[in-house]
Amino acid sequence: MRTLIITAFVSVDGVMEAPGGEPGYRNSGWTFNAVPMDEAAYEIKSREQEEAAALLLGRRSYEAFAPVWPSMEEFAGYNSMPRYVVSSKLTEDDPRWPATVLRTLDEVAELKKTEGGPISVHGSAELARGLADAGLVDRYHLLVFPLLLGSGKRLFSEADKDLTKLKLVEHEVYSNGVQKQVFDVLR
Repeated sequence: MRTLIITAFVSVDGVMEAPGGEPGYRNSGWTFNAVPMDEAAYEIKSREQEEAAALLLGRRSYEAFAPVWPSMEEFAGYNSMPRYVVSSKLTEDDPRWPATVLRTLDEVAELKKTEGGPISVHGSAELARGLADAGLVDRYHLLVFPLLLGSGKRLFSEADKDLTKLKLVEHEVYSNGVQKQVFDVLR
């Protein structure tokens, strides 16, 4: 069974919207605009790319990344691995950044049963919440920024469900107050 990893930049209050900048969100770009840069905090991002065997995205994140990521040298690993998009609305993938379209979380569950390495989920707030609620997440890689953003898309849903136990397997605090928190989901 493949490991499904949610990786996200989040505020202390769980907001993950527009960390690098998106039009329309008042705190857009908060990871770069509100906290001093400490390169050490981003070590996990390089490691994720090296360890991942596939990339899984929601439709909105895919549509945002497809025109940009293929030309970014720092994402060469992601550009060369299989990509999957979970969407009931997408009619075809973007030829600039081809991906396999999955229509349901059941199809994601089937993908997890295949042979191969970890599946990394970037951005994709709605998808991340759905995957967690369906019990499909195996690990979280979080960079928690020392900010309260208030409104915005949140990483975790408000679904009424049984508790989920996590085991902290890696953590570090950086000079800018950002915390790396890596949790395994316990079953």
